[in-house]
Amino acid sequence: MSCGDPHETDCSEVLDHLYEFLDREMPDGECTKFEVHFEECSPCLEKYGLEQAVKKLVKRCCGSDDVPVDLRSKVMGRIELIRSGHLVPEQDVAAPSATPQEQ
Repeated sequence: MSCGDPHETDCSEVLDHLYEFLDREMPDGECTKFEVHFEECSPCLEKYGLEQAVKKLVKRCCGSDDVPVDLRSKVMGRIELIRSGHLVPEQDVAAPSATPQEQ
């Protein structure tokens, strides 16, 4: 997705880090770069608006649900493994690995 015009911050970078921007998990300088990009690029602004709306809808519909403690612990454990480099995000961590008999 791109408007076809050159930008200081490439559309692919903006879209790759869109959720970090939405969740305010990036430094202020990076946020400013994204805000400037959205002012210049209507396709990225549209994608941002759509993702923001979905996030608000999910929060409204599911925001009051309590997360089971064991699920939270598992998710936080996986995040720590990814951050430490022991697990790559692309791995399917939910699927059990196949045993030699299954292969």
